[in-house]
Amino acid sequence: MRKPRPARTRIALRPIAAAALAALAATFIPPLGTPAAQAAERESRPIYSYDKAIRESVWVDTGLDGDSDGRTDRVAVDIVRPGEPAQQGRRIPVIMDASPYYSCCGRGNESQRKTYDAAGKPVLFPLFYDNYFVPRGYATVLVDLAGTNRSDGCVDIGGRSDIQSAKAVVDWLNGRATGYTTRTGTATVTADWSNGATGMIGKSYDGTIANGVAATGVKGLKTIVPISAISSWYDYYFAKGAPLFDSGPDGLSDGVESDDAHARCAAVQQELIDGAPRNGDWTDLWTGRDYVPGAGKVRASVFAVHGMQDLNVRTKHLGQWWNALADAGVERKIWLSQTGHVDPFDFRRAEWVTTLHRWFDHYLLGIDNGIEREPMADVERAPDRWATDRSWPPAGTRPTTLRPRSGQTPGVGVLGTEPAEPGATETFTDDPRLSEADWAARIDQPTAAKAGFATAPLTKDLRLAGSGTVTVTATPSTSSAHLSAVVVDLGPDTIRNYTGDAEGIRTLADRTCWGSGTAGDSGCFKRTEADTASVGYTVLSRGWADLGHWADDGKGRPLTPGKPYTITLDLAATDHIVPAGHRLALIVAGTDAGLIEPADTKPTVTVDLARTQARLPLTGGAPALARATAGAPADAATATPDAAPLKGVPEPRHKSRLP
Repeated sequence: MRKPRPARTRIALRPIAAAALAALAATFIPPLGTPAAQAAERESRPIYSYDKAIRESVWVDTGLDGDSDGRTDRVAVDIVRPGEPAQQGRRIPVIMDASPYYSCCGRGNESQRKTYDAAGKPVLFPLFYDNYFVPRGYATVLVDLAGTNRSDGCVDIGGRSDIQSAKAVVDWLNGRATGYTTRTGTATVTADWSNGATGMIGKSYDGTIANGVAATGVKGLKTIVPISAISSWYDYYFAKGAPLFDSGPDGLSDGVESDDAHARCAAVQQELIDGAPRNGDWTDLWTGRDYVPGAGKVRASVFAVHGMQDLNVRTKHLGQWWNALADAGVERKIWLSQTGHVDPFDFRRAEWVTTLHRWFDHYLLGIDNGIEREPMADVERAPDRWATDRSWPPAGTRPTTLRPRSGQTPGVGVLGTEPAEPGATETFTDDPRLSEADWAARIDQPTAAKAGFATAPLTKDLRLAGSGTVTVTATPSTSSAHLSAVVVDLGPDTIRNYTGDAEGIRTLADRTCWGSGTAGDSGCFKRTEADTASVGYTVLSRGWADLGHWADDGKGRPLTPGKPYTITLDLAATDHIVPAGHRLALIVAGTDAGLIEPADTKPTVTVDLARTQARLPLTGGAPALARATAGAPADAATATPDAAPLKGVPEPRHKSRLP
């Protein structure tokens, strides 16, 4: 639902250096008086005491009995909120992060876990949200999902229990659910300090829960900030039938649930196993964990952040969620970085804190600071170099068809607008030891494991922004086959080292502070900087599929050797400018080592070029492509078998089974 826009009052913004901002956040300023006084300043200010803030735990009844113990589950909710508004009878908004990771794995670059004093009162709240925002008049609420840390129930990996864990807390904050002072007692407690306005935030699993709760349409959820978040759990584990990991949701559940949940949640674990067969078929389990159809119910604004090279939660999640939200008219903002699975606090810290502050001020405090009228998108063009767009994808971006053709040497073809001759083919043999890095590095060499197609060097820059597809007609030699489609910018560049251990950042020893602190929760975090790599090519986007799922009905079938099948692979969303002088390439191959699991067989696959095409989101559409390729040779493919391989980032690999 599109929100009414406030009056157009534009405020000049002044950049604040990180050190100055940290000092400002840590300074106690006498109260300004009323919310209206703060609004007049056009930002909330640190006017409340952090060390004297109220720290408490509440257990909220979810209304579900996930562990079948005969009583409804209660989830643990740790709260820190300024004491002064409560004394003044004022109600305040909430910033909430619901997570399964507060005891098993930690949050943030330093894997912070919740800590408690001897009486069980919360001490350390991971991340900077409490340190920075509590002095500014917000409550920070951290929720243990059912089956984790101090909560009842069972983890069900994005299902009803996970989503209800957080939704029930939003309901409690709005007076619609029951909270208790203990996990098992009968004494109730209300959120009489909350004004009901809630913003959910979180990276990965946490951001996924924010997406899922927003898709319920719950009242009181005013905004969400999903960072590297899942929009459909099937697409986390499979790409059109091709497994992306070697285990299913039961493995993740086992990794995050609390020790006492292991014994009581065996039945839920078995449901996860039974409902998520490794053949990649769509089941009812996945229907219940697909939030994209719920985009029409979303009442909240959405500030989405994602690494374009995230090989854990791929940007297909971002692309399909973003497009569905756009169709529903939801107010949106987006940041796209060159990193992998990294929080913006660790790749653009000062700007992130400032922007998030203004975002929450607008949507939770109602301050007219103009952020919703500013450019929608921030995109990282090179390490630490950012550009903005009024909308995203930018105006004039259209799906544009590019077609592969044979070149002078088998396996080294041409990518352009002209269709291939009928009957033209390319052939490759699946080699599960090789990855997109091997294929791209040898794009100009006739290697057996891939078919590559490239344009001539572009004469003008060409921008891809959004989600694309590759449709392939392929004939396998065996009864099973996995396919990969990879889009590549061929040319030298300096990019973030997204396959490195920290996925594009380097953590330093010194710290900066973001808000107030206490002995148990300092609000100070290790600095980071960009980890870069000089490369000869950059993979822009990729997609995968099991050819046995060609019928597109969610069910795989054995293939008939020698029979052609047509299937469309969904490409991950991207935003990349291929500069003049570089070439744009498409690779079609089999198993992408480190990113998908191999099929049962190792087929030789023949690709019908006349029935194969890429639909790429080009800014400016077909005319832009025509301009970028004007004057280029009609047939640019030249095999250079003796040339040294192009240099890229190290081989991609599975980063984690814990999103």
